[in-house]
Amino acid sequence: MFEDKILVSEKVPAGKRTYFIDLKETKQGDKLLKITESKKNEGDFIRHSILIYEEDFEKIFEALAKIKERL
Repeated sequence: MFEDKILVSEKVPAGKRTYFIDLKETKQGDKLLKITESKKNEGDFIRHSILIYEEDFEKIFEALAKIKERL
């Protein structure tokens, strides 16, 4: 079974949560961004992930930049 190759990985500790931001490459050579939130709940870790595909990177980065400007 092929696992996506991790090209870059960042861990962002944020209080009770930890975010993992991974740039991955699929078997087909496509890139994707995986953002995972991990939170401890009663001894277990609950994780939620979102995948953003390469063709949408620019749109997502632009939206995040607009939001950052308003902080």
